[in-house]
Amino acid sequence: MTSHKPVLHSLAEAWGEDARSLSPAVTSLTGDNLGAYPSGNTLIVRGTAETVLIDPSITVVERGLAIDVDAVINSHGHEDHLAGNGAFPKARVQIHEGDLETARSLDGLMAGFGYNRHDNPDLALKFCEEFHFTPRPDATGFTDGHTWDLGGGTTIEALHLPGHTRGHSGFMITGGILYLSDIDLTGFGPWYGDVWSDLDQFEHSINIVRGIEADKYVTFHHKGIIEDHQTFLRLLDRFESVIERRHHAMLNFLAEPRYVSDFVAHRFVYRQTDDVVFADAVENRAAQLHLARMINRGEAEQFDDGRYRAV
Repeated sequence: MTSHKPVLHSLAEAWGEDARSLSPAVTSLTGDNLGAYPSGNTLIVRGTAETVLIDPSITVVERGLAIDVDAVINSHGHEDHLAGNGAFPKARVQIHEGDLETARSLDGLMAGFGYNRHDNPDLALKFCEEFHFTPRPDATGFTDGHTWDLGGGTTIEALHLPGHTRGHSGFMITGGILYLSDIDLTGFGPWYGDVWSDLDQFEHSINIVRGIEADKYVTFHHKGIIEDHQTFLRLLDRFESVIERRHHAMLNFLAEPRYVSDFVAHRFVYRQTDDVVFADAVENRAAQLHLARMINRGEAEQFDDGRYRAV
């Protein structure tokens, strides 16, 4: 029998029922509002040699975590997943090499949204104040299939699942636990507003996880923990279907010629009432991805003046 590093009593005091044991080695910390953005669900993985945090949320920073942490693993380079990197200055920080610069500097993080901090000081301030962003220039990269051996038979294997970002990764953890990160199974659907987001890659990543049977599936937002494979598949199909629903809505919008700016103003990803500081950049990127798909499918044409129309 192996003994894992104990969780201190103060963890239970700070987290209560939000700290849920998934296995002898893995504890899930549910963020505020069931892990809805801007928070999320963090995993503690404990071996006999090391303890690792996966995606420390803003709730982890605000409630605290009274355990020794040897390493922080980020599933990808977005503000809500990097929030706790600065709270564990002695821990190693690792992220897929495709997103490495987002963890190393504020400029790198903002570049993923197509912004820079000098032209967009409000966004820079939001990342630093609301999400506690702390540059970790010491962060190192990993690649698909990288395995962390934490001792006592506890391992974490990286599963590269790009599309959301170019480095977005899930993790297969000892005990049959698959961490899906932002393949989060929400009704909102896939988010592909990053400069390096890719629709084809996102769909391929969804197909990869569809073929994995796990005992527990864990998302960073909302759904949290799914323990039934058929339920997981049903939620995954609904999640993926949002891509085609958006696509057809955009195609119908092209009954008359439109500029990309018209798509941004109309809002196909966010609601008009959503107060999201980077909404325009996300809508722009999503429109570009869908328009490229329409052109490739022969569903739309582009005029010399930059407008698009359905054919």
